[in-house]
Amino acid sequence: MTASEYSVPLHIAIDARRVRDFGIGTYIRNLTRALSALDQENRYTLLAPPSGQGDLAGLGPNFQVIPCDIPDSGVQHNLHIPGYLRSLKASLFHIPLNSVPWRMPRPYVVTIHDMSTLLFPAQRDFRHTLHELRYRRGAARAARVITVSNSTRRDIESILGVPAERLSTIYSAPDPAFTGSTIDEGQRRQTLDRYSITYPYVLYAGTIRVHKNVPRLVEAFAVLRQSLESHPVYRNLRLVIIGDELSKNPAVRRAVVHARIEPSVRFLGFVPFETLRVFYTSAEAFAFPSLYEGFGLAPLEAMACGTPVVASNVPSLIEAVGDAAELVNPDKVFDIERGLREVLLNPERRAWLMEAGRAQARKFHWDATARQVLSIYRECAMNISQ
Repeated sequence: MTASEYSVPLHIAIDARRVRDFGIGTYIRNLTRALSALDQENRYTLLAPPSGQGDLAGLGPNFQVIPCDIPDSGVQHNLHIPGYLRSLKASLFHIPLNSVPWRMPRPYVVTIHDMSTLLFPAQRDFRHTLHELRYRRGAARAARVITVSNSTRRDIESILGVPAERLSTIYSAPDPAFTGSTIDEGQRRQTLDRYSITYPYVLYAGTIRVHKNVPRLVEAFAVLRQSLESHPVYRNLRLVIIGDELSKNPAVRRAVVHARIEPSVRFLGFVPFETLRVFYTSAEAFAFPSLYEGFGLAPLEAMACGTPVVASNVPSLIEAVGDAAELVNPDKVFDIERGLREVLLNPERRAWLMEAGRAQARKFHWDATARQVLSIYRECAMNISQ
């Protein structure tokens, strides 16, 4: 089916308020860029925060970016956004994560990246009950739910009860910048010097939440560090942790103190995109022992940079990394340590993982993602018109 089969082009409104976030931001930025390159007939309106307008610059003339500084949760989100969206008179709305306001106009498509907020709540209180109700309602009323892996699709079908015919798995992909030109050595050294990085390091990058299993990674690193005390290359090995919301998860710092490795662990918080690329490229290994994921974009980004990856053997991550990562049991500290040691000390395995990782990352393309998403838009619009 092609756009020419429609007498009137569609008007699609996309909620881009999280364009500056880590994972969700990657999804919004690259999906809209790919849609812009693919679709010159339909009209798009993007709601974005004033600070994120530059992230959406350079899209086609059929794309309009409207500033919106209302957060995508809370009272303002539920009271004001539905009326604002109705005023756009769009044919279809796309909410890129399941934060659907209570009186969301229909029809809309929602992308669910994972179900961590339901499966791993910070607290099981009244607010969590309201969140779960809104989460279920947002998925139930959607014309189509896009999931980023078959694993997440199965979770949505079984836990939320969304019928299979309204679920579509469409994979995300690494940002093309990670697979682009090589980093200038002077730029790389300058970036590392700015952060006083003069030693080999294992990298973790992502959110700091319970299901990310970072305390267990710290414990595994402490075991590894002790075994490498006299190693000629890795005796000064460090663990670099890039991620937000550290203050909300004190278990991570407690794990560092308990293991007595405070001098060997660096917490960097949020870093700009180009800086993150340098950290990926310069790491000895990327560690991602998550207990649960919707897909696994961060390991693919590291693979695209040629960095060997140690990842959990959970189904959603295996969908992303295939056999191109050193897979470990995320529940066992000593298996995580084994995976790290294998990647660092086995040159043949290390070289194979670097090459296989690059090949695995190349299997995912935003062009393919956008084509499938555009097909969903058209199918939904056709179903509504019938």
